[in-house]
Amino acid sequence: MFHDLLAQGQREDRALAYLMAGCVLVFVAQWPRLSRQAFLTGAELDQLIAYEFLSWLIIWPLLFYGISGISYLVMRQFGLRGSAYGVRLAMFWAWLAATPPGLFYGLLTGFNGAGPGTYLIGAAWLLAFGWFWLQGLREALVWVPDAEHAG
Repeated sequence: MFHDLLAQGQREDRALAYLMAGCVLVFVAQWPRLSRQAFLTGAELDQLIAYEFLSWLIIWPLLFYGISGISYLVMRQFGLRGSAYGVRLAMFWAWLAATPPGLFYGLLTGFNGAGPGTYLIGAAWLLAFGWFWLQGLREALVWVPDAEHAG
């Protein structure tokens, strides 16, 4: 599947769309936790949602770009071939692909709060993201864009 995404050519708009879709889904997944927090602490739910919106739709996408750039530079230091776009797309697609356990994690934190089950699902979410990212990197590091898409 990821090889097909790479074969579509270098489209930064598509990569950004994957990243933003994943961030929107994670933002929505935070609502049950925020509702619980507002109920327990008396904080304003609107304010908590606004802060979470800023975090997931402004700050985290910038961090993802930075992390993917650093990972590309590290891979280049180890002599691995591949494009920065391929490494970026691998991370962004992995983030979107790993959102189902993230949505479940959001529900658990909202209904149950912190606990062993919540931590287990959170770990599963991170493992899913790591697995998808590593598999995407494996494809991206052997893919070299052809002349027609390299513009």
